[in-house]
Amino acid sequence: MQLKWLRYDRKVLWLLFLINLAGTIYGFIWYKYQLQDTPPIFMAFVPDSPTASLFFTLFLLFYIFRRQAPYIEALALVTLVKYGIWAVVMNLLTRIQDGYLSPQGYMLMLSHGAMAIEGILFASLYVFKLKHLVIAAVWALHNDIIDYVFGMMPVYASLTKYMNQIGYFTFWLSIFSIYLAYFLVVRKKQTGLQV
Repeated sequence: MQLKWLRYDRKVLWLLFLINLAGTIYGFIWYKYQLQDTPPIFMAFVPDSPTASLFFTLFLLFYIFRRQAPYIEALALVTLVKYGIWAVVMNLLTRIQDGYLSPQGYMLMLSHGAMAIEGILFASLYVFKLKHLVIAAVWALHNDIIDYVFGMMPVYASLTKYMNQIGYFTFWLSIFSIYLAYFLVVRKKQTGLQV
């Protein structure tokens, strides 16, 4: 999908920046209690979704000022897709498991679904190359190890007994997100195709 009009509409870009900044701040506040129990060495890898949103917010800021940040772009796309889809699936599973989902759960599904879509819709503006994507891939897969080997994953109480299955799903979701970033940006740029 082409978003060429966004390249020139600074008002829209600033609005998206502010929305994403507010969502990022809210996300870090949402993780406050889990971060209080997190060893300092793992701090950067616990607030998954707000970190993904932060990467995208930084991308927008760079882009507004006509700058490119390919490492940030690669991290944004991979993590937005990964954690956007992940949160939607976890909340759906919570709804199935409990027979109920709180209004906050539905809000999380909506906002995280939007994160994944937002990351993909901006693919035509990213300039990252394979070397940048490799760093994003290492980040995403390393984060899976921190979450599911060291037990730092986000807590969904009713899904705790399924952590092994969720960890397996998350690993393959990381692979999918990395491949999607490769397909939408790196491969398209190499072949000269438009996204």
